[in-house]
Amino acid sequence: MLQLPDLTPRQRQTLGAYADELARLNRQFNLVAQSTMGDVWERHIQHSLVVAARPFPPGAVVVDWGSGGGLPAVPLAIAQPDVQVVAVDSVGKKTEAVRLFARRLGLDNVTVWNGRAEAYAGPAPHAAVSRATAPLADLWGWFASVRQPWDGPVPDGGWPLGLVCLKGGDLADEMAALHAAHGGLAVEETPLDGVLGPGWADKAVVCVHEAERAA
Repeated sequence: MLQLPDLTPRQRQTLGAYADELARLNRQFNLVAQSTMGDVWERHIQHSLVVAARPFPPGAVVVDWGSGGGLPAVPLAIAQPDVQVVAVDSVGKKTEAVRLFARRLGLDNVTVWNGRAEAYAGPAPHAAVSRATAPLADLWGWFASVRQPWDGPVPDGGWPLGLVCLKGGDLADEMAALHAAHGGLAVEETPLDGVLGPGWADKAVVCVHEAERAA
């Protein structure tokens, strides 16, 4: 069963500061829907922390496709400071906002890349995350075209190195399109009501990775 990561008081303080910065800049740059800002902690921060419910390997590069205002890139970077997170977005004002957040929060493990995911030319990732950005087939295709292999150890209970994304609604069509476009994949779908409460029954975290080949 997934659980939100245990956070230190310092990490909680930094997440609170990020929530404040997000609310402040959102009025200017419309980073997330303004109607959701009244419950920013649950709607955005805790939701994004689901991608940190299992660890990525220390030193791994994790790309956030369509990061917007830094979700889930910034919460992931705060929760897992040994991971290098690249926030990718095609909108310049959004990547500039994430760059500002990282500087003000002292997050040396966050960088940004401005441009379309199809043209990504930043650090080659070992894994990727996303929050309701694009169909699974597109997300996996972007990752698979630029990924690099991970040769080091993988933490016990860690995510399989691949794509971890936050999704909502009926995913049957997306799953079918993913398997039609990309063979040899395993998919793990975990509803979020067991992690965030009953109000999240229609949301899930989806992990896509290469299926293990039989010996």
